Amino acid sequence: MSSNIIRFYRVKDQYGFFSNFAPYPIKRKGKVWPTSEHYFQAQKFAGTEWEEKIRRESSPMNAARIGRSRKLPLREDWEAVKDEVMKEAVYATFTQHPDLKNALLKTERAVLVEHTDKDHYWGDGKDGMGKNRLGEILMEVRELLQRS
Repeated sequence: MSSNIIRFYRVKDQYGFFSNFAPYPIKRKGKVWPTSEHYFQAQKFAGTEWEEKIRRESSPMNAARIGRSRKLPLREDWEAVKDEVMKEAVYATFTQHPDLKNALLKTERAVLVEHTDKDHYWGDGKDGMGKNRLGEILMEVRELLQRS
């Protein structure tokens, strides 16, 4: 593994295009989703009215607020499928936007880390003790793209 580490979080930073909040629409399930965050959050409520409501939200932050609210019931299998849904969203982003695909491939073997104290599952928890699942999924998708 490379000792080169690329940390990302804010959309406006150098590697901000790795963020699910980055303004790159994706096509999934026969619809256009404004960002991968919109898609990911909406899938927590797949098949309900909330799925479409989240898709239509004006910003990824608004989509995330609704998706993170525990006032709405999550789909029963969410914990079992959330990583696969994230991988689906990330794969769509980097295959549907050639410029992003090229940028991801240029990272070669660098370790990709979502660097934030706000998330210990998708990010590194800022102290490095988080799971960094988004970074891991980005590296998995990069590997798939390198082979194709």
